[in-house]
Amino acid sequence: MFHRVLHLLAAALLAAAGAGAAAQTYPDRPVTLVVPFAAGSGTDAVARVVAQKLGERLKQPVVIDNRAGANAQIGVEHAAKAAPDGYTLLMTTATSHSVNPALYKSLRYHPINDFTPIGRTGILPFVVTVRPSLPVKTIRELIEYARANPGKVSFATSNSTSMLASEALAKMAQAEMISVTYKSAPQALTDMLAGHLDMYVVDFGVGLPSIRSGKLRPLAMTNAQRSPLLPDVPVLADTLPGFDLNPWNGIFGPAGLPKPIVDKLAAELYAVLADSDTHARFAAVGFDVSPTRTSEEFRKYVADQLASYAQMARIARVQPQ
Repeated sequence: MFHRVLHLLAAALLAAAGAGAAAQTYPDRPVTLVVPFAAGSGTDAVARVVAQKLGERLKQPVVIDNRAGANAQIGVEHAAKAAPDGYTLLMTTATSHSVNPALYKSLRYHPINDFTPIGRTGILPFVVTVRPSLPVKTIRELIEYARANPGKVSFATSNSTSMLASEALAKMAQAEMISVTYKSAPQALTDMLAGHLDMYVVDFGVGLPSIRSGKLRPLAMTNAQRSPLLPDVPVLADTLPGFDLNPWNGIFGPAGLPKPIVDKLAAELYAVLADSDTHARFAAVGFDVSPTRTSEEFRKYVADQLASYAQMARIARVQPQ
C-alpha cells in the first residue's frame, strides 16, 4: 500500500512538472478560437479583436473558427470535446452558458463541468428596437400597442438570449406577440431593416450601426444600466421592474486545461483588455470591457449568471424543449 501511495505521488509530481514545462513553451503553434456564432455577429466582431491582440502577445496566430448553429450548441460542443492543451479555445456568451441550460431539457455539454473558465471579456449590451414605421416611440407605447393588437406584433429571435429577452418582455407586459426564429443575427437584421418584422432585441455589435443611422428605433436596454453609447435610452426595468438580462461574453478552454496554461491565458487576456486600442475598437461595436482577473473569479460569475438566467426563464414561462 505504501509503495502504491509513493507511485501515485510520483505520478502526480511528474504530471505537475509536465504541465509547468508545457506552459513555459506554450504556445508553440497557432491557437484556434472557436466562435459558436456566424461571421458578422457581435461576438464574432469582439473575437476578431481579441484574437489579433492575443496572438500578438502569445507570438502565435490565433485563428477564428466560426461554428454557428443550434443556438451556439454546435460550436460549444466542438470546443468541449477538444484536447485540453490550450490550442482550442472558445469565445462564447450567455446564450450557450446561461440561457441554453434553461431552454433545453438536455444539452450535450455542461456549462460548468465541461469547460475551464479563462476570463470574462465584457458585456455586449442588447437593446429592444422597433422598425421606425411602427407607431411607438417608448417601451410603454410598444406594450400598449401590442396589447391593443394581440398576435400582430412580430419579433425576431436570432439566439437564445434574444429569444429569452423577447419572451420575458412579452410575458411581463402581458402582451401576445409572434416569434420569428432566425439562424443568425445578420439574417434577422436584414429582415428587420426590410420592414418584415416589428421588434428585434439585438446586440450592439449587430444593431448599433442601424440604430445610429435611424434605420432602427431603440426603446430600452435589457440590462440594468444605461449605455454611454445610447445615454437617452432607458432600461427595461424602469417599465418592467425586475427585468435584467446581462449578456456577458468570455473565453473558455476544455475541461482539464492545465492551471499554468490557464493562468498564462488569463493574464494575457487581462493585458489585452487593458490596452487602450482594444478599448477604442470595442467601443466602436458597442462592447463594454469588463474583465475578470482570474479563472476562479470567472467561474463564480458564470455560476451566478446561470442561476440569474434560470430565474428569467421562469418569469418568461419558457418550457424547455
